[in-house]
Amino acid sequence: MATDLPPTPGTTDVRVALPDPARSYAQDAEWFVVDTGDGWREIRFHDYALIYDIPGLYERLFYEILQCQSPPTVCRLLRAELDRAGVDPATLRVLDLGAGNGIMAEELRGAGVGYVVGVDLLPAAEQAARRDRPEVYAAYHVMDMSDLTDAEHEQLAGHRFNALACVAALGFGDIPPGVFREAFNLVADGGWVAFTIKDGFLSDADTSGFSALVKTLVEGGHLDLCARTTYQHRIATTGDPLSYRAVVGRKLSPAP
Repeated sequence: MATDLPPTPGTTDVRVALPDPARSYAQDAEWFVVDTGDGWREIRFHDYALIYDIPGLYERLFYEILQCQSPPTVCRLLRAELDRAGVDPATLRVLDLGAGNGIMAEELRGAGVGYVVGVDLLPAAEQAARRDRPEVYAAYHVMDMSDLTDAEHEQLAGHRFNALACVAALGFGDIPPGVFREAFNLVADGGWVAFTIKDGFLSDADTSGFSALVKTLVEGGHLDLCARTTYQHRIATTGDPLSYRAVVGRKLSPAP
């Protein structure tokens, strides 16, 4: 075990420790231990509900310790394309898919976006967003977008989205391709789509379905790619960089 790190700002005596950096883990199997004053316990990085339950822990782990760069990276890319197209960000009505506790929404609002709606599968995510960033969302919905009821679909459609953001949430089973397709189709034709995804999920060897979906969207004329860049999403527990792709495009027509 690596030396434990200082207490998390904004929390009460929370200590965090990472595994020995000499040990390598698959990205969806990485873990850490945390002590909130009643002993150490192990939590997987993808056990988001447990992380959200401790105020400030998500930011401390992923943004301070592991140096996550995804929200500011994709937000800068989107803002540059909006400026190039002469679009006022205040006119965007964004569906923030896999919203978590609102970090991406905070970036969007800081860039001038006027209306952001969060959607997440976890009730704990909504609770954390309302606790940590109550001012960033016009609404927040806890929904399973792989199995929307007619009423839920109508509720989402009522927001009249003209943009979709999905950051650090695709792949690893958290948001499957079908859910991304559902969210994509809620955006008006001509609207903006901004997302990040690990490089491997766009490769020919991908078995998740994302590579095939993106290929279908682009080659089928449903998505016009405006900008993309490869960047360091964060570091792994070994200290090695994890490369992701940030993509910004315009939705031209619904996905099949």
